Amino acid sequence: MSKVLVISGHPDLDASYTNSVIIKQVSQHLTDVSVRRLDQLYPDYKIDVAAEQQALIAADIVVLQFPLYWYSVPALLKKWIDDVFSFNFAYGTHGDKLKGKELILSFTIGGPAESYDPLGYNHFTVEQLVHPLQQTAYLAGMNFQTPIYTHRMVYIPGVYNKLEEVQARAEDHAERLLKTIEVISDSSQAKITTMIRQWFAQFDQLGSDTQVYTRYLAESVEWSSPEGDFIGHQGFEDWYGIARATFKPNCQHDIHQIDITPQGDGYQVELRVLLTADTYPESVMKGERISLPVNEVWQVKFNSQGVPMIYSYQVTPVLEK
Repeated sequence: MSKVLVISGHPDLDASYTNSVIIKQVSQHLTDVSVRRLDQLYPDYKIDVAAEQQALIAADIVVLQFPLYWYSVPALLKKWIDDVFSFNFAYGTHGDKLKGKELILSFTIGGPAESYDPLGYNHFTVEQLVHPLQQTAYLAGMNFQTPIYTHRMVYIPGVYNKLEEVQARAEDHAERLLKTIEVISDSSQAKITTMIRQWFAQFDQLGSDTQVYTRYLAESVEWSSPEGDFIGHQGFEDWYGIARATFKPNCQHDIHQIDITPQGDGYQVELRVLLTADTYPESVMKGERISLPVNEVWQVKFNSQGVPMIYSYQVTPVLEK
């Protein structure tokens, strides 16, 4: 089981009707979890950066648990992010300490779902409002998981919602959070994640040995990319020849997001990857240095030896609007 770190960003967790329920459920159901209550640790807002960074380094999965305040995180959690996600720790030349860790945003929202819509009084979707946190994860090299949030989570006695209804929603929220952690921690998903990182590490080198790739490709793999559609190992080698004639070795694939979802007898893998590379003058890129974000969707199944095999591989460039 992966080690889970929960950062509680509620400014007064003891007074919470919902975040306290969620954190209690998570603490009771996970065996390897650490909860850091920022309201107890830093009521004076003086963050112990070294201690927080060590807690992050020790974790595999990081959960930010908070109530949505004015379309963002509470002030103490924002201060924690500002101080702890520092240069050469979370970003910068040597800032790779969080790379590959999973980040889950788990938060409560007071307003109803219909208000978070272009036609609602909040105008923007919840997903749009958390884009700054999503970009924070991308810059730090973390795997940004689909956020978990619940609406109508505020209780004002005699005015807004009933306590039992709000707490029931909090318990359901906790179940969804625990399920997400369970899925991420699943050994099969861990194997797929390891394979993904090995796959792109090889692509960065663009070596001549295609067996480092075909060992993960089904004989009938279907490959779809901007260069065309290809079938089987020979099709992959045809595509790889095009790639090697286009991109110079020592390119860089930054994996910004990995979502692995069970599907039938296999898994669907959704990736967001940023490719940065120099190209050859005689290629279609005409020697330009490119920075290209792409979305990838893989269909993966395990063979009899327990090795994850790719049956379908689809690459779609993300076009700038």
